[in-house]
Amino acid sequence: MSSFRSSTSYWEESCMIDTDQALPLMLKQLRLGALRQEYAPLAKRAETEGWSYPRYLQALCETELGERQHRRTERILKQSRLPAGKSIETLDQQSLPATVRKQLASLLEGHFVERAENILVFGLPGRGKTHLVCALARELLLTQQRTVYFSSTFHLVQQMLIAKRDLGLEAWLKKMDRYDIVILDDLGYVQQSAEEMEVLFTFLAERYECRSLMLTSNLVFSQWDRIFKDAMTTAAAIDRLVHHSTILELTNESYRMKIAGGKLVKN
Repeated sequence: MSSFRSSTSYWEESCMIDTDQALPLMLKQLRLGALRQEYAPLAKRAETEGWSYPRYLQALCETELGERQHRRTERILKQSRLPAGKSIETLDQQSLPATVRKQLASLLEGHFVERAENILVFGLPGRGKTHLVCALARELLLTQQRTVYFSSTFHLVQQMLIAKRDLGLEAWLKKMDRYDIVILDDLGYVQQSAEEMEVLFTFLAERYECRSLMLTSNLVFSQWDRIFKDAMTTAAAIDRLVHHSTILELTNESYRMKIAGGKLVKN
């Protein structure tokens, strides 16, 4: 009863204040920031265009929901750690192999995330592997609110080793499970120890058939024994990654060599 009286008292006090003062105050208390900014302009528009009360209320709700979605997008984009500038707009799709362009169009629909499938991208250095996966992930984040986490394989493994040392590996894995997509960049670029590969395999096994991975590597599967050291572990890792996956092979010319060649011609 006391909380009811308190609420009633607050309402009575608000009614004693002019509406132009009370309404912004109440919207602030309710944390409806977009409504606080837009209710007056929308009210004028509603009056001019003869909106019904429900239509005006709908416009207010759409405004608030749109602003909340925008804030969430900004938050998950920041948390994703995606490199700046690597987007669909900046991706030179015409330089990609024709088969990859077709696959990319399908992947942008995002159904592979719902099915917890993986995207594996192979190619020599400079072919645009990182740009491709980041552009795809960024687009799904912006258009479908998919949560993404980008990391070099080396950095992610170091995080896991620290978590394991501090007896927090299970909690770390649960935190990573919140992400719809995890991007592991440059698998095999840096040769790692048996302990490092052990925790990496643990991560791959945890994601298997539960969440999607995007992975880039300049090493084909036949060379992965350099990464995992042990033939059985190598086979098990490949099996889990490939079972539900789309494989993209970038056989195009190196972007960096292409740019360097263009500079030489100009000079």
